[in-house]
Amino acid sequence: MNEQDIPIDIHVNKLSDWLISRRIADKNWQRNIKDVRNKINEALKDMPGNDKLIELLSGSYINYFHCQEIIEILKTTEKDSKNIFGSYSSQRMKDWIAVVKSYEKDNLYLAEAAQLLSRNINYEIPSARKQMTTLEKLSNEALTKSQDAVKSENILKNEFHVACQQLGINGDNIKQELVEKIKDLPDMQDKIVKNLIPAIKSPVTLYQNFCGNKHCLPVLKHLIEKGNTTVYEYKYNEAPIKVEEPPLPFNLTDNAADSNDNNEIDFGDDNGDEGIDFGGDDAEVNLEVGEINWGDDVDAEAGNANEIDFNISLEGSGIVVESDGMSGGVARQDEAYALLDSPNYRDNLLDELYELESFLKLRLYELASSDKVHVISMSLLDHDTDHDAKSINEMVKNIDAVLAALTASTYMQIYQIKHSPKFVDILTNKLKQKLRGIEKFKYNQVAYRNKSVELKESAAALVPNLTKMIEQTKALLKHTEKDISKRYKNRVVNLMGANF
Repeated sequence: MNEQDIPIDIHVNKLSDWLISRRIADKNWQRNIKDVRNKINEALKDMPGNDKLIELLSGSYINYFHCQEIIEILKTTEKDSKNIFGSYSSQRMKDWIAVVKSYEKDNLYLAEAAQLLSRNINYEIPSARKQMTTLEKLSNEALTKSQDAVKSENILKNEFHVACQQLGINGDNIKQELVEKIKDLPDMQDKIVKNLIPAIKSPVTLYQNFCGNKHCLPVLKHLIEKGNTTVYEYKYNEAPIKVEEPPLPFNLTDNAADSNDNNEIDFGDDNGDEGIDFGGDDAEVNLEVGEINWGDDVDAEAGNANEIDFNISLEGSGIVVESDGMSGGVARQDEAYALLDSPNYRDNLLDELYELESFLKLRLYELASSDKVHVISMSLLDHDTDHDAKSINEMVKNIDAVLAALTASTYMQIYQIKHSPKFVDILTNKLKQKLRGIEKFKYNQVAYRNKSVELKESAAALVPNLTKMIEQTKALLKHTEKDISKRYKNRVVNLMGANF
């Protein structure tokens, strides 16, 4: 085989050592390269306005082969400075020719080319690609976060609307609407009582018969007999003539707590020394008391006029004496609440319902037990054949339904709104927090979307630089292969390890 047909294979990473080992380049070439770079920097300060030069020099690391191209361009731009001997008097041309000669001394340009190839192939190009990949990944992550923010916003919106629907409000003015829901409480309580009375009437009778006490379960018994009356009527067994329910314990507006000074009654001068004016200055007031007619003709001559006859009948006198008790009273504070509306008596009601439910469940257990020898607590009801396991089980279901209505979340929320200003604030803040979360996710959507676009544009901006770097590296690779090939009788030179 002819020697010229044998290719020369050199790995890019070993090219610098290969050049030094064959004495093509000096092992101390890096000491001299600084002078060459300084000359290039000085030459670049005075360059003609040429499109090819601008394109060649823009963003490029000027190497030996670039300098040769610059000289070729200057031969056109500086042709007027060429003398009859073929040399150029242009300083620009002289500077770049000096740069090329400095490069060619000890083949400095080949050593630099080997370093540039190794750096670009192993570091610069992979780093640019990695940076692009990272930016694209971050862009996709930002877009995913934007989409997640949309989902989170929709979830919060749905939770907010569901919460508002459960409370029966629109959510435009949360606290105002919550307080307005208090007006629905009486109707809800009336509906509960309407279902409660037929549900508990029979169980209460059964329990009273078992206890032998007609006064047990007093609240339930009162509800059966008179309904959801005021606490006043429950306590005194008489309806009040006036109900003054306590005002709501919270303000809806900043001006709700206005001063009441203007509503006070003006009794005139505050001077306590002045008496009541009956019409005359220093006039003596004669308060003459007339004689009381008790309905009998009293003979003044027969007896003492100052004696009172206590045997007079009031029926004939026209005077009406009210019966004893609290009739004519005013229900105030807690006594003004209905039984289901009073915090104290509502708890008593629940206790009685749970007590009644426990009794019925115990009776069910006794009826379901196959061994009644050990069960003696219910023996008093053995004679009662009106209620079997099926009927008692139905009673338990009815009481459970009443308890469910009394402890339902919607009812309890409105009940607590009325009696707890702190609960109103908590509920309001909870709903407003969802609204703030919705606004936050809306902001995050736009922010992440813009960030995704920005990162994608940054990645796209690296593409031209990467493409240009690859093209320049390929060109430098070919120039280097060609240069080495000339040194070895035009043998084929393959610089391996350049994976673009």
